[in-house]
Amino acid sequence: MRSRSTSLTRLIGLMALMAGFTLQAAVKELDHIVAVVNEDIIAKSELDSQTREMLAQLTQKRTNLPPMRILQGQVLERMIAKRLQLQTAERLGLGVDDATVTKAITNIAENNNISLLQLRETLEADGISFPLFREQLREDILINRLKQKEVINRIVITEQDVKSFLAREIGTSRQRSAVRLFHILIATPEGASPQDVQEAKKQALAVYDQLEQGADFNELAVRVSDGRQALEGGDLGWIETSRIPSLFTSVVDEMEPGAISEPIRNASGFHIVKLSEVRGGNKLIISQTHARHILVNTNEIVSDNEARQRLETLRERIIGGDSFESLARSHSDDKASAIKGGDLGWTSPGDLVTQFEERMDALAIGEISEAFKTQFGWHIVQPLERRQHDNTEEALKNMARQAIQKQKSEEAIELWLRQLRDEAYVEILPEALGTP
Repeated sequence: MRSRSTSLTRLIGLMALMAGFTLQAAVKELDHIVAVVNEDIIAKSELDSQTREMLAQLTQKRTNLPPMRILQGQVLERMIAKRLQLQTAERLGLGVDDATVTKAITNIAENNNISLLQLRETLEADGISFPLFREQLREDILINRLKQKEVINRIVITEQDVKSFLAREIGTSRQRSAVRLFHILIATPEGASPQDVQEAKKQALAVYDQLEQGADFNELAVRVSDGRQALEGGDLGWIETSRIPSLFTSVVDEMEPGAISEPIRNASGFHIVKLSEVRGGNKLIISQTHARHILVNTNEIVSDNEARQRLETLRERIIGGDSFESLARSHSDDKASAIKGGDLGWTSPGDLVTQFEERMDALAIGEISEAFKTQFGWHIVQPLERRQHDNTEEALKNMARQAIQKQKSEEAIELWLRQLRDEAYVEILPEALGTP
């Protein structure tokens, strides 16, 4: 088992895997209320606990710390947003059962190559209650389900969206496989007046001027950004070029590493983007196989043994000179390929189930396999051709809808969270912020 001195680092890793999951200490004493969120409250002790944890993370990342009141304000806004989402989930009757939470904890432990017992011991060594850890994880899962229901499932992607996305990919971003971006948002309220927009623009330009004069981007993001990654220094992490938010694509295309964009406006407000690093965009060359097969399903009438024997007989007939195509049309239970003489066309890695691909890849061109079983039944397969194929275009087409979904989701979630905030009763009490 690893030493306890690494427990904080390991915990930070776990938190990152849970997409921003943060741990808060149990509220032992309601010394006073710092915020009212509809019919709920946030206590000073809760805010202090969350702030101390954020301080630890920022210190580990060696981020220059903003004034304490500004940091606490950012933390408090994040807590308010979470309370509003949990309240919305409760109102809609959403929930997360114990089995789901247990599975998520198991996955966290496995992804970090530790046992459940080691995970629990690590948390407790850092003074974190395991039951509290479970409940915080339950809340994170619940919020993800809420976003799926209220935002993501309502997103519509048109064919024109896909065409525009693919046309845009012909730009310089095609020469890069991924970029690392940092982001600052100066938000405008929903239904912003011209004065609101002008004030936000003025603030964004002032921030941009500071950055141009050498101000630290991460420190400014923590201090002034209204974006969801503000407390991470605005770090959006590594993003595949096909998944860059559509608002930033044309701007990032023209940027070199280290460059900072001028403020970019959309409905959320004014965005400033820094391109930190890029990764080269090599072509995606894959090995493809053109093959044909015959499938015999098993059922109440056809046993495994009978299916295997039937295929072995067919194999002997093909070796003896009978037509593979004719026998596939007459005997294969894969009706889609049977009408084509068993032809599967050109297949790429991952197109077929693992057992099938492994058998097919082990054969020489023209060789016919022995009968073998997959989840679909019993097969014989014969590879006809192999080639090295530039799959770049196909890969872009396949990921287009997924990328567009992600782009639209990010923008829609940002607007939805602001709408929740605007429609709620939120009061931050005087003297709420102070030394934790």
